[in-house]
Amino acid sequence: MERIVLAYSGGLDTSVAIPWLAETYGAEVVAVTMDLGQGENLDFARERALATGAASAHVVDVREEFAAGYILPALQAGALYEDRYPLATALGRPLIAKTLVEIAHREGAGAIAHGCTGKGNDQVRLDVSARALDPAIKVYAPARVWGMTRSDEIEYARARSIPVPVTRESPYSTDENLWGRSIECGILEDPWAEAPEDAFALTRSGRGCPDVPAYLELAFESGVPVAVNGVRMPLTELIHSVATIAGVHGVGRIDMVENRLVGIKSREVYEAPAAVVLHAAHRELESLVVPRDLVRLKRELGVRYADLVYNGLWFTPMRQAIDAFVATMQPQVTGEVRLRLSRGDCRVAGRRSPFALYDHSLATYEKGDTFDHAAAEGFIKLWGLPVETVARQSALLARAGASAVAAPRQATESAPLGVAGGCVGRCA
Repeated sequence: MERIVLAYSGGLDTSVAIPWLAETYGAEVVAVTMDLGQGENLDFARERALATGAASAHVVDVREEFAAGYILPALQAGALYEDRYPLATALGRPLIAKTLVEIAHREGAGAIAHGCTGKGNDQVRLDVSARALDPAIKVYAPARVWGMTRSDEIEYARARSIPVPVTRESPYSTDENLWGRSIECGILEDPWAEAPEDAFALTRSGRGCPDVPAYLELAFESGVPVAVNGVRMPLTELIHSVATIAGVHGVGRIDMVENRLVGIKSREVYEAPAAVVLHAAHRELESLVVPRDLVRLKRELGVRYADLVYNGLWFTPMRQAIDAFVATMQPQVTGEVRLRLSRGDCRVAGRRSPFALYDHSLATYEKGDTFDHAAAEGFIKLWGLPVETVARQSALLARAGASAVAAPRQATESAPLGVAGGCVGRCA
């Protein structure tokens, strides 16, 4: 009998997937629920999976691995898809695929399964990641092929006496983990409509924010955030702490029309308070300690990195190569950044580092200025020499062109009587 390892959330789709896979493929189903920091009590998942017909069920805490092995590299790479989305959902998918494959190997299963539909990006991320880790493994996606509506799924479950998860009906489809939350569907499918307040769960609206701004000091060591307002803490705890503070001040809401991998434009709303703040802080500290040309090259690679993550290409040589490049820059990304949070706005208020390339004695216009002003004239002369050379040649070319135009005109004006317009003698 075939064994299939299913990524099990405990919701309706994956609960129905357990008997559907068993009936359709004559398989035993092993349910795996993963804690990526979504803030839910997952103790119910194992019992529900077994009650729904799973042969066995696992609950796996992957928060530490998610933070250190996926969130941190993306933060250090400056990976923001289309300059805004910090990739919370996308970053979780390769880890989910990796965990499924590992458990499949342990359970002697030749296949994995997930609850993704045929329209989104996640199916690509999970399928491609799984096959990158084990090219021989089979991947099933029941929701991609069964053709059932939500009502059909409920009836399917009831006909088999399967306990249907009872939840408050929501007009939105959401996904949440330690790095952020995505919200889709309902009124959000109209790109002209403002996102309603009931779509948000991690951030306050402007009216609900405190009147007094908050100042947040983040300390980094070799590119890793290690302390908030002087208090050192593990990375997962730090992300949660920053998210709480930023969310209270309304920071972290993102509303965008993004280009999905499957070829459609989609209006997406995200909440990512920790990601927005930590990206701003890391980018600012990096600008303080890294030379200009290297910063610009790294930011170009950050765009490529974001595309790789978004497009499901985490387990690729390109991503590994960019990680290696970024790692060479991180030792000097050490210091503190102070940010001002107020009614949805996050601004850098200060930055310092023992490795700063900013030199006050060179930058100041006051007493203590050590910049060699006398050297500026010669520098400007040499810097502008190519511009001067082009300008001289352009003027010479312009004069030559004017002379060439004037010469035929003079010849025409001085031609003998009766010679004009190409005629000799009388022209009719």
